Amino acid sequence: MPSAPTRPARRPARRRALAAALTTTAIAATALVAAPFAATAAPYDDERLFVDWNSSTVEAAGTLTGQARDDALLLGSFPSARWFTTGTPAEVQAAVDSYVSAADAEDAVPVVVAYNLPYRDCAQYSAGGALDTASYNAWVDAFAAGIGDREAIVVLEPDGLGIIPWYTNVNGEAEWCKPAEADPATSAASRFEQLNHAVDALATLPATRTYLDGTHNGWLGVGDATDRLIRAGVERADGFFLNASNYQPTEKVQRYAGWVSDCIALSTQTWWEPAWCASQYYPASPDDLSTWDLSDAAYDQAFADTGLVRDRAAQKHAVIDTSRNGQGAWTAPPGKYTDAEVWCNPPGRGLGVRPTLDTGDEVVDGFLWIKIPGESDGQCYRGTGGPLDPERGIEDPRAGGWFVEQARELIELAAPPVEAPSCQVRTTVHGSWATGFTSQVWVTNSGTEPLRDWELRFAFAGDQRITKLWSAGWAQDGAVVTVTAKPYSVLRPGATATFGYTGAGVSGAVSPLTFLGGEACTSR
Repeated sequence: MPSAPTRPARRPARRRALAAALTTTAIAATALVAAPFAATAAPYDDERLFVDWNSSTVEAAGTLTGQARDDALLLGSFPSARWFTTGTPAEVQAAVDSYVSAADAEDAVPVVVAYNLPYRDCAQYSAGGALDTASYNAWVDAFAAGIGDREAIVVLEPDGLGIIPWYTNVNGEAEWCKPAEADPATSAASRFEQLNHAVDALATLPATRTYLDGTHNGWLGVGDATDRLIRAGVERADGFFLNASNYQPTEKVQRYAGWVSDCIALSTQTWWEPAWCASQYYPASPDDLSTWDLSDAAYDQAFADTGLVRDRAAQKHAVIDTSRNGQGAWTAPPGKYTDAEVWCNPPGRGLGVRPTLDTGDEVVDGFLWIKIPGESDGQCYRGTGGPLDPERGIEDPRAGGWFVEQARELIELAAPPVEAPSCQVRTTVHGSWATGFTSQVWVTNSGTEPLRDWELRFAFAGDQRITKLWSAGWAQDGAVVTVTAKPYSVLRPGATATFGYTGAGVSGAVSPLTFLGGEACTSR
């Protein structure tokens, strides 16, 4: 069976409309045709993903003006993951606890990424990580302790199974990642030891869902991904994540998710071997979706041959990163570059499906924004000497830096489209003293429809408390304030309403992120 390329087009991982339900129908004449399964909503469809009032995206907005600021605030209004990449055990436990506590206070589910394995990203753009297995185990134990008994979705080590130091894959092929400072004899085994320890640490938590790296349909073949997942402890986890920080189209990733789920079931519950699993590479052709039914049919036959009943609702599930895949993957102009780095800040990409835990697909628990849209993949030279990205004609920000031009592209080319904000909020601190402050807020309807009985949500940047508010109703829960219009109020297009308040605290600083009727506003 042909294998995936040994070093496929990918990007190094870096911190942060319902889709069509996946239906597989076997058409090959030699295959046993199974009845199509009924697509059901993910079991978490009544839950809300957490929007961080103080995310790195919102922080970036605070340094920007005009359209660039508006773009960052719009992107920051959607739930994205929070990446934890360094720190001592005590530091990461405190940081995770603070973040998960903020989400818990809003009765929302946070998505947290653990990204600190030794030899992370094989010393590429996102190099770093713990020094050794003992250090990593202590770090991830503290990461888990920070979550405790609260709800969380854990994306465990992006690229952790896609890039393994000194690894020989299921097809007997030695892979490219061979760091000189790593022990060739033990590094791969250590990677699986570290991930198994992490899975076990997280499995003790009562409300945490843990997903391991399953790469994506443009990278590992299904059998190879499955073999690595099993060796890393996926049977004790909730499943696997796909397309992290990448651009593969959702339709293809969903098909791949179903196959990986099937391959895990066959390989762990019967005599089947992962290397025998059909994939996007065989009998299907990766670039021709019309051939993917051949792999569907191969799985139908495998279940028939083993006597196992396919039950995707009970099998291992996936979450999919849709943060930047609205236009699919980029294809570089033929022959233009010696190394096109198609994973690195490719031009002309768009936001994908908005984050949700209601996917309509019984294999996929969530469409998430694991990569933070608007943050750079790194400085992309595409085989040239730099410092400019030759495809863009500018110098890209370093990995994780805010990329103004890319943020604009992602919004303009989003699929499905993103609506521009139809409200504007301006806050002014009129005065402050040692223990308090007074502020005025103006809310403008910049849309085309009247807003009746409007409700505005904003958050303080610290532990400030409102002591009095006039011209509207209000309630405060932690840092979050909800202001409601007076009964029967109508905010007509172009009109502005205002209210003021006094508060207790050292300053009146608020997050620039605001929501009117649940929709993000621009702010000044």
